Amino acid sequence: MDGSFLITREDWSLYRRGQMDQQRHQEKVREAIKQNLADIISEESIIMSDDRKVIKVPIRSLEEYRFRYNFQKQKHGGQGKGNSKQGDVIGSDQAFAGSGKGKGAGDQPGVDYYETEVTLEELAEMIFEDLELPNLQDRRKQKVSATSPRFNDVRKHGLTGNIDKKRTILETIKRNALAGNPGLHGIKPEDLRYKTWEEVPKHEASAVVIAMMDTSGSMGTFEKYIARSFFFWMVRFLRTKYQQVQIVFLAHHTKAKEVTEEEFFTKGESGGTKCSSVYQLALEMIAERYNPLDYNIYPFHFSDGDNLPSDNDLCVKLVNELLEVCNIFGYGEIVNPYYRSSTLMSTYKKIKDPRFVPVSIKDKSEVYPALRAFFKREEH
Repeated sequence: MDGSFLITREDWSLYRRGQMDQQRHQEKVREAIKQNLADIISEESIIMSDDRKVIKVPIRSLEEYRFRYNFQKQKHGGQGKGNSKQGDVIGSDQAFAGSGKGKGAGDQPGVDYYETEVTLEELAEMIFEDLELPNLQDRRKQKVSATSPRFNDVRKHGLTGNIDKKRTILETIKRNALAGNPGLHGIKPEDLRYKTWEEVPKHEASAVVIAMMDTSGSMGTFEKYIARSFFFWMVRFLRTKYQQVQIVFLAHHTKAKEVTEEEFFTKGESGGTKCSSVYQLALEMIAERYNPLDYNIYPFHFSDGDNLPSDNDLCVKLVNELLEVCNIFGYGEIVNPYYRSSTLMSTYKKIKDPRFVPVSIKDKSEVYPALRAFFKREEH
C-alpha cells in the first residue's frame, strides 16, 4: 500500500429525484387551486357536502424539461449551416394553437388538462389561511380554547427525547475541567440535562356571529344559492379557527325568527320583505343573551335588497344601533342581473361608520371576495 486514498463525492439529489418531482407537482397543484378559488368554492357539489368529500380540480399537465429531436420540423437556433438571417422565425408558441381561439376550426392539438383530487379540509385550509374575525377584542368572558407546552426549566431527570444537548455538553466540559482533564469527552449519566415544560392555557375571547338571511318570495334560486354558499363557508371558517364562537341563525321575510342550522340552509322562500324585523330580533337577542361586555358580536345579513320601501329608513336606524354594540356589521346584497337594482343598498350609503361593510354579489365567483371583504386579516 502506498498510503494513497480516494475521495468520491456523489450527488445525492439524484436519489431524491422522484421525491423532488412529487413535491414540485404538489406545489403546482396547490398553486393552480389557489388561482381558481373564486370559481371552485362556489361549486354546487361542494355546498352542504360532508368532511369526506373529495373535489376534482382541472389543472394543466406538468411536463419535464427534455431534448426534442427535430421538433415540429422547423428551423431552430444553434443548428443548420449558418445561412439564417436576421428576421427569420425560429420558434413560436404553439401552446394554444387550434384550442378553439380565433376563427375557424383548429387543426392543432390543444392543451392537456387532468383532474386532481383535493379533500374539503385541504381546500378549506387554503381558503382560510389569511382570514380572521376582524376587531376581535378581549372581553370579560374568556375561555380556555387550547393548551400548548412551554419549555421553561432544566432538570437532571426526564425523558430521553427531551435531552438538552447544549447544557449536557457544558456540564461535561465543566466536570472535566474541575477534574484537571479539560475537554469534551467521557459524558456520564450525571452530566445529562433534560428540558421540562408546563402546559400554558390559550385564552380566547368569546364571540357570537349572527347569521341573518332573507327568505322572502323575491329570493329566487340564484339568490338562495349565493347566500347559502357564503354562509356555508363562513360557518366552516368559524368552526375551524375558533372554539369559543357561537353562531345564531335568523331567517326573515316580513317577520323574523331564530331557526336551526338545518332549517337555515333548507328553508324555502315566501312572503314579502321587511329587513327591519331581523335587525330588531338581533338587538333583542343581544340585550337578552349576549352582553357586549362579554361577547364580540358580528352580525352578517344577506338579502336581494328588494325591501319594502317604507321600511328602509327604519333599517338604517336599526343598523346604526347594532353598530354601537358590534365589532362590524356585514351586509351582502345579491344582485340579479335580470332584475332592477334594489333601493336598500342605496339607502345604506347614508351609513358612514367604517365598521359597516357592504358588498354586492352579481356572480357566484364573487362569494370568495365577499368572504375576504368581511374576514380579511389585518396587517399588523
